[in-house]
Amino acid sequence: MARTRLAVVLFNLGGPDAPKSVRPFLFNLFSDPAIIGLPMLLRIPLAALIAGLRDRSARANYARMGGASPLLVETKAQSEALKTALRARLPGATVETFIAMRYWRPFSAETAAAVAAFAPDEIVLLPLYPQFSTTTTASSLKAWEAVYRGSGRPRSVCCYPTLEGLVEAHARRIKAAWDAAGRPEPVRLIFSAHGLPQSVVQAGDPYVAQVAATAQAVASRLPKGLSDWRIAYQSRVGPMKWLAPTTLDEIEAAASDGVGVVISPIAFVSEHVETLVELDHDYRLRAEAAAIGAYIRAPTLGIEAGFIDGLAELTVAALNRPGGVAAGSGFTCAAAWSKCPLRAEGGVG
Repeated sequence: MARTRLAVVLFNLGGPDAPKSVRPFLFNLFSDPAIIGLPMLLRIPLAALIAGLRDRSARANYARMGGASPLLVETKAQSEALKTALRARLPGATVETFIAMRYWRPFSAETAAAVAAFAPDEIVLLPLYPQFSTTTTASSLKAWEAVYRGSGRPRSVCCYPTLEGLVEAHARRIKAAWDAAGRPEPVRLIFSAHGLPQSVVQAGDPYVAQVAATAQAVASRLPKGLSDWRIAYQSRVGPMKWLAPTTLDEIEAAASDGVGVVISPIAFVSEHVETLVELDHDYRLRAEAAAIGAYIRAPTLGIEAGFIDGLAELTVAALNRPGGVAAGSGFTCAAAWSKCPLRAEGGVG
């Protein structure tokens, strides 16, 4: 690794940085063909319509967080922590980390120019989406490939749903939140993941299977008092049929069953509107209205040391393979998940 220049590009969705950014952020999101799979002539006006209809309510949600998303700030902290971890592991290399957001600044084109100016020998593309989906990882990597023209041999990490550092970090966060609440019992653990239209999964997207793999791995590390657990999905948008059950359905079911809930945002690694508003405000109010026994929310992973160490291990492992796409932690997608990028390359998913 002596004298190697390594660029690690962290991908995330991004979020509006001011109230005036909310509507264009929403337009960028819904105009992505990975999100709405219609021809461009239909997709663009529909995206504009949805952005206009959701602008006011979305602004109100971001207003609860000071008018902007905290996602970029959190991702910058993760980027710096990862850079520190990698420099310790690769003392002979010049390591820099970069951030490319999909739907708001810094966009891939801006980051691609910065990476090209750095002139790397090696590039590791590392999505901050532990579970692969065509709507997140694939979309981000495609956007990057369309704009990067600099030096460096690229390697992509497609997913890491059962990465040891990820699993242990989630387990620690859940247990710490439960402990801090006095270990109330009985409680039901709800692993809450961002939802997808059912049609995306039916087309072969492996996201659901990978969320289940993460949840199972985390649940296996938890004490007996947290052995009752479910997977649910949040953040539904539009009239399409989405993944079920919803997180709100499971919260209300727990209240009906006379048990409290511990909510773990299992597919999120940073705090943002879905956790700070949807889980902490909207769903909490519904839970309290249903007279739930306890409502506990485990924090996202942020810069938890085990998680950052896991990302560093993924990066180093990527450098030790010839190239292309690989799954972290050796996860294998079943044959039914045809959108798995390893299967698309003809490898083992």
